[in-house]
Amino acid sequence: MSHVERHTRQRRTTWLACALTCCLVSAPLAQESSEAARTKTFDSLLDLYVRNGDVYYRAIKSERARLDSYVGQLATASIDKRSRDEQLAFWLNAYDALVLRTVADHYPIQGRSSEYPAKSIRQISGAFERLPHRVAGRTVTLDQIEQTILPTFHDPRVYFAIGRGAAGSGRLRSEAFTGTRLEEQLADVAAECVTRAQCIAIDRETGKVSASSIFSWREKDFTAAYADKAPAAFASRSPIERAVIAFVMPKLTGTEKEFLAKNTFQLTYSAFDWTLNDLTGRGGR
Repeated sequence: MSHVERHTRQRRTTWLACALTCCLVSAPLAQESSEAARTKTFDSLLDLYVRNGDVYYRAIKSERARLDSYVGQLATASIDKRSRDEQLAFWLNAYDALVLRTVADHYPIQGRSSEYPAKSIRQISGAFERLPHRVAGRTVTLDQIEQTILPTFHDPRVYFAIGRGAAGSGRLRSEAFTGTRLEEQLADVAAECVTRAQCIAIDRETGKVSASSIFSWREKDFTAAYADKAPAAFASRSPIERAVIAFVMPKLTGTEKEFLAKNTFQLTYSAFDWTLNDLTGRGGR
């Protein structure tokens, strides 16, 4: 082999090595860029159509191209190699987007069942347990996301983070969840929950504490995460009671904490309010 041939082969080998390195580096960067763009789309949609947890469903239905585009992108998204927080943020956003699309697909909702409010998402047959959605290459229902996917992250704050299209849920945020800010956002979810009667209501006159049904629905998750964090004074309480106390107590007022400290209250669960969180007709557009 001549000197020129040897030099040419060395340059070709070096070029191939550089090209391979570039591909390996650019692939995750491209994936990250794609995820950021996708999240930004949903973030702008929430910012435009969500106010204090309520939604301009009529506007979403009439201008739904961005929502449909975002949901379409969810179907083929690749998230397995993303960080834990990025994966969780993805599933929270996916759940919220699918609820918005489910309502938009049937809006205005026609009530048939006397069991739920007339315009409730629950009036949509199989909205949670049967309607299929494609997300990250999987076919899932809303219930499957909540009951089989979200529990794997072992953070029950997520159950107040997801918007179920109902007044009784945690407040739907006007921004998308992101991996970089997830802990801050979930801390806000927990803190905000305590300020709403739908989450916790303390009646010192009757000696009753009314907690959201969400605590009872996801009892196993809340108990595992919070029961052992309750003050020792509540050791005689049931695991879920201790979990509820540990979840809400840090954000209660001094007077409320003093009331709970007496440990004479009765804990009950409030009926979940399935009224649609719809702004249309209440100052909405």
